[in-house]
Amino acid sequence: MKLSRAWEDARELIVAHRKRLTLGLGLLLLNRLTGLVLPGTSKLLIDDVIGQNNVDLLWPLAIAGGLATFIQAGTSYALSQVLGVAAQRAINDMRITVQEHVSRLPVASFDATQTGVLIARIMNDAEGIRNLVGTGLVQLIGGGVTAILALGVLFFLNWQLTAIIIVVLAVFGFAMGRAFRKLRPLFRERGKINAEITGRLSQSLGGIRVVKAYTAEPQEQAVFREGVDRLFANVKASMTGVSATTAVATAIVGLIGVLLTVFGGQAILAGTMTLGDFVMYLVFIGLVVGPVVQIASIGTQITEALAGLDRIREIRRTLREDDGDEDRQACPSVRGEITFENVDYEYEDDKPVLREVSFTAHAGTTTALVGSSGSGKSTLVSLVMAFNRPQRGRVTVDGRDLATLRLRDYRGHLGVVMQDNFLFDGTVAENIAFSRPGATPAEIAEAGRLAHVDAFVDGFELGYDTVVGERGVKLSGGQRQRVAIARALLADPQILILDEATSSLDSESESAIQDALASLRRSRTTFVIAHRLSTIRSADQILVVEAGRIVERGRHEELLAAGGRYKELYDRQYHFEHERFVNPGEELVEREP
Repeated sequence: MKLSRAWEDARELIVAHRKRLTLGLGLLLLNRLTGLVLPGTSKLLIDDVIGQNNVDLLWPLAIAGGLATFIQAGTSYALSQVLGVAAQRAINDMRITVQEHVSRLPVASFDATQTGVLIARIMNDAEGIRNLVGTGLVQLIGGGVTAILALGVLFFLNWQLTAIIIVVLAVFGFAMGRAFRKLRPLFRERGKINAEITGRLSQSLGGIRVVKAYTAEPQEQAVFREGVDRLFANVKASMTGVSATTAVATAIVGLIGVLLTVFGGQAILAGTMTLGDFVMYLVFIGLVVGPVVQIASIGTQITEALAGLDRIREIRRTLREDDGDEDRQACPSVRGEITFENVDYEYEDDKPVLREVSFTAHAGTTTALVGSSGSGKSTLVSLVMAFNRPQRGRVTVDGRDLATLRLRDYRGHLGVVMQDNFLFDGTVAENIAFSRPGATPAEIAEAGRLAHVDAFVDGFELGYDTVVGERGVKLSGGQRQRVAIARALLADPQILILDEATSSLDSESESAIQDALASLRRSRTTFVIAHRLSTIRSADQILVVEAGRIVERGRHEELLAAGGRYKELYDRQYHFEHERFVNPGEELVEREP
């Protein structure tokens, strides 16, 4: 079944690049036909020119051979250009297609799959298709055509010997087929192992500060060593298989040589073949055996390509999060009223994270989410951003079910400042403009001013053109958060998500940025996840979430007066902050009640 699916993908690739492949096949056939000229003249040279002293035939034979060689050289060059470009274009198109699909997968797919694995699917697995739309498949077809033509000549010269050789080659072909069926799973597994190694290595290098801080280099080396040892075992097994096919091919060539020596020698002695016939037979048998033996290498390459297509198919079979968007309602604008109606959500069966959550965040208001770690706050916000969909109940936007709106349209109205702010390896300006690529330098600078980015950028020699490094590593945590806030300001969203947006700032910076956030929140529907309860006093409503349920709701003063869970959290945090200020030398550990 998998083989048929892989061939289906291969057929689609071949059809998509049929023009270049057809041109390449034509060039290859011309190349192979002209390659028959020199072997064909060998009989005339031996029997007529040398045997019968026919000197007049010498120059015509030489000219024909020279012209054929010239054409063969030209077609070989053209062939490499035509098929080489076709293969690279196919790889390019495949990478673009797979990357586009991967980028549209649900967030859950990225949570469940290592980044390195996805990178391997996009970059490495696409490489193998060069053997389907490049020289591999065309050489296989061209070699087959050449072999058929050469077989016609061989039957004409000595049909009995040719029939025996065909039987030998048929046995070889059967053995090759079985070998490739066993090799394909090895190639498939190799891609998987390689992707896993790449994924872990990417994590290890990305978290090198944590690795060094805990002197975990030996641990990571052991994990890497175990991975490459598995890869070596796979490569060793596949090399053994390929070597076996090569050895069988060599044995077949030797057996054919024995047959030619015995039966060819007897035919010459019996007078049924001339010496010229025999020399011509030897050359043409090479044109038959060569392509058949070449199957060992070309077949291996094509088998590896099909294994890569299998892995790509697994990714492309995963439904994209925007599948069916064309049938959903357009969402050119929103007021921003978000309502949860009896929403349940669970990541694993029978392990609910949210239970019967119902509330309304009116347009232009701020809703704060508080509660202990793991209570479901981040999941609730994830549903607002449509990263996940409710298992039961629904989330509405301005009275319309979020599941019925076009995802890309809806997310165009979102602005996000996360706790772990991700910056790209570019300039400060490029990272701010990520939310609106067409923004002018003046607009970028204004967003930076409101987010107090200019407070530290002005100290850089290159200002907003300063490169921040991978994941913003050249900036402090607080500086990264200011850039992220500027990015959200520039997006001018109608719905704003703030997940610990000031957690990495000192008191002075936090005070300044709270003013910017207050300006940003004005007239926008805002969701705030905050552990510092002092930062959410002005929220229009505070939802206290515990064990996936909303256990309290109200404004800051109302919840304190109620004396429930919110007051308990507030008092404990106030006590912690007070003790830390009064007794800064003491270490306090915050405990769950």
